[in-house]
Amino acid sequence: MHCERDVSESKSFNLLDERLRHWVWRHEWVSFRGVQEDAIPAILENKNDVVLAASTSSGKTEAAFLPVISKMLLLHDTGGVKGNFGLTVYISPLTALINDQIYRVTELCGSLKIPVYPWHGGIAANVKKKFFENPQGILLITPESLQAIFCNHGAQLPAMFGGLRYIIIDELHSFIGSERGKQLQSLMHMLDIRTGKTITRIGLSATLGDMNAASIFLRGGEKTKRKCSVIQDGNGNFKMKLLLKGITEDKNIEPMNESDDDEEDEDAQTESKMEQTSVDTFSAPHAIAEYLFQKLRGTNNLIFPNTRTNVEFYTHLLSALCSAYGYPNEFFAHHGNLSKEIKEEAEDALRSTEHSATVICTNTMEMGIDIGEIASVVQIEAPPSVASLRQRIGRAGRREGEVPVLRAFTIEEALKNNNHLFARLRESTFQFCASIMLLLEGWCEPPKPHGMHLSTLVQQLLALVAERSGIRPSDAYQILCVSGPFEQLSETDFEDLIENLIMLDILDEAENLLLFADKGEKLANHYTFFAAFSQDIEYRIVTGEKTLGTIPIKSNMQAGDVLIFAGLTWKIKSIDDRAKIIEVKYFKSGRPPLFTGSGFSIHPAIRNRMKILYENDEPIPFADANAKLLLEQGRETYKNLNLDDPKNRIIERGANTIVLTFLGDKANKTLQLLLRNLEISNYTCGLGINTHGKDKKEIEEILFKLKENKFPPTEKLLHGRQNLYVEKWDKFLPHNLLVKNYASLYLAPEEVREWLGTLL
Repeated sequence: MHCERDVSESKSFNLLDERLRHWVWRHEWVSFRGVQEDAIPAILENKNDVVLAASTSSGKTEAAFLPVISKMLLLHDTGGVKGNFGLTVYISPLTALINDQIYRVTELCGSLKIPVYPWHGGIAANVKKKFFENPQGILLITPESLQAIFCNHGAQLPAMFGGLRYIIIDELHSFIGSERGKQLQSLMHMLDIRTGKTITRIGLSATLGDMNAASIFLRGGEKTKRKCSVIQDGNGNFKMKLLLKGITEDKNIEPMNESDDDEEDEDAQTESKMEQTSVDTFSAPHAIAEYLFQKLRGTNNLIFPNTRTNVEFYTHLLSALCSAYGYPNEFFAHHGNLSKEIKEEAEDALRSTEHSATVICTNTMEMGIDIGEIASVVQIEAPPSVASLRQRIGRAGRREGEVPVLRAFTIEEALKNNNHLFARLRESTFQFCASIMLLLEGWCEPPKPHGMHLSTLVQQLLALVAERSGIRPSDAYQILCVSGPFEQLSETDFEDLIENLIMLDILDEAENLLLFADKGEKLANHYTFFAAFSQDIEYRIVTGEKTLGTIPIKSNMQAGDVLIFAGLTWKIKSIDDRAKIIEVKYFKSGRPPLFTGSGFSIHPAIRNRMKILYENDEPIPFADANAKLLLEQGRETYKNLNLDDPKNRIIERGANTIVLTFLGDKANKTLQLLLRNLEISNYTCGLGINTHGKDKKEIEEILFKLKENKFPPTEKLLHGRQNLYVEKWDKFLPHNLLVKNYASLYLAPEEVREWLGTLL
């Protein structure tokens, strides 16, 4: 890692085109940051792919674009077709991030006459037409829009992307290990094939736990000798100011008015006005809301309560407090189901210099959208992952010399005689502490790029048929599997897939050419085809002429119901099932709707760190008095049950026997299936497995047999399972591939084998 240095002393600065050097001087850059110093020569050399891993606001975007644009200027001046800049494709996971980058990239390219084309559903047709007419410059696009170009303009692809030299992938971590990431790998591979050359790929990320895995993902199983240069900056120990507040859920909880940081709490003695809101009971979320209202008002902040339902609930509570105290509202909701206008209102409020704003949000605000200076980040209950927590904290403390501020809250049950064991162990608090400690050490979850992702293979096969108006099965297998990212699939399995798609009337085969059958034609022509991920059927919520957003049909709303949406309360006037519209009017009280898709998988490293925390008396300096008490209670329970001895981690509780595994969620899922295969009723629950109908001795004998015997094959383990259709196109897989795909993505048998060896 380089330290910042004077630009005039920088070797990288002098490698840039003279016009870019003038641009740097005009913008009064006195130095290059470490990632910029190292990235410029690596990208200019253009021999390897490049991964840039650096903290948020470290200058990654400029580190990629400065050398890329320098190369484009050189091509324009000396290339075979003089006057052509060539093409760079910037791929973003979010349209909002594209909208944000338009200004940065245009500001950089404007005086250099390099065209910049944003491309997504909200971009005018005339802008897209200009790109078709003159495909050079910089194209800012999402994977879904790129997929649409491939399917709708297949014959034009060689000419359209013939000048492509670089692909820049922003927020690389958000793609790795997902169906969308596999789609991206396939699209990049197709660009190489259609242009007949190996295009340089540049990945940008602030959160990568395994640089080697990130490098592998970037070229995704393709048979190529292309290497990857990894440039890291600022990946040492993570520094921040933080406080973890522990809260016990109890209807008699006292409001949290005490001051725990350096701020002067001017409202500390103010009488609670929570009773003036529409909420009937005073519980932990209400105490959190009043505390945050007192601490955050007058500054810009982000609050992450993990789910869209909680976003709505906390936005409502905080907005109601503004009203109760007679202040203008400073609290705004932001999640994927809200309308574009409402989300932009929240973003604009953060950027405003005239008033303060706090946005309560899901991971929609994790990405690098420019929202100005953020005073602090709030995390309510344990985050989905360490990587996610790092992204969220990185939104604050961006000014030189500042460190980010995190206010964290863990909520636990009040201790009673009938608490579940995990509640007595204070599981949520220990998980939160483990995540923070791993973050402070610079660790985050490594990407998992090796799942089969056969749902996306179905989509990419159909996309090839659409793009080429038919394709031979052998050519499709060569493109997608032999040289492409689906290398784990054998030719026999690929033939089984095609046979199943023909049987389902998705594909037809004529003279050794795969064509669309009736159902396949309808699928490929529907606007939802271009996305690799599935979406719930959703109804649009409207009031008058204004659209508030969408809500999944699974929420089971009906006329007369009241709900909280966009932080406000509404009463449903009518529901139009044909048009999928819910008409609402403002109302004085409501409840947040239930959203789906908020689950996440806990990495085994977090559970292992939790076990370490239980087994020692390591002080947690960032915990307040209540959080420390929760930790003491959890450790006391652990100690009283002698859980430091693995033999004692099988615990009988009435008709249930709990097996404490401290494994990751995938391993727990595997153990659950192994036990169900033996007809043992059980379910996964955080730290382990809860079995029913077997005593401790019987469970010990069963686990011993599992240790001694070979695991059953995956086909048997998943036999009779009814919920293997997880991703969008899984329903089109033959059963044997559905089983293989599920196992590759959601099970961890090796982790279970290792655990059995230590337990017994």
